[in-house]
Amino acid sequence: MVSRERFDVFERSGDIVSAIPKCVYITTKAGDKVNTMAIEWGTMGNLWAKPVFVAYVRDSRFTREMLDKNPEFTINIPTGPYDKRIFKICGGKSGRDIDKVSEAGLTLADGQKVSVPGIMELPITLECKVIYRQDQDVSLIPDSIKSRFYPHADRDHDTDEDDHVTYVGEIVDAYILS
Repeated sequence: MVSRERFDVFERSGDIVSAIPKCVYITTKAGDKVNTMAIEWGTMGNLWAKPVFVAYVRDSRFTREMLDKNPEFTINIPTGPYDKRIFKICGGKSGRDIDKVSEAGLTLADGQKVSVPGIMELPITLECKVIYRQDQDVSLIPDSIKSRFYPHADRDHDTDEDDHVTYVGEIVDAYILS
């Protein structure tokens, strides 16, 4: 039986935000397909009087396709040491090509307020419903950042081949799985 220890996201916000650059995971579900992807960009805060997690997903990613079909996601955060094979699979392979959940040996736990599951091996779970989505306008990004993260924008032709989509997800539940 899955147990959930609920917590206030703002009381744990420091732990959550400090985990992001080390790698957290965004999990999506569309139909019967579940996909999880390693992310190192994101933030958490308060927007429109709601607790939110903001995730940035490249337009080319399968995760973006999944989010556009079902605008719900979970953020899954490891506690302590965990199997780095999870990162290798979920950060280096596409859900278009493989079942990352199966290949990484992940155990899913049904979501409580969203249709997307949490992951037992990454127990800190934020359940989110997308309340805003915005395609990125790379022209507004400073050149020093653009040249590092969006080198395609410096080419002669106009393209958004691998820009990010910003997803603002209202955090509707937060807990630690055990």
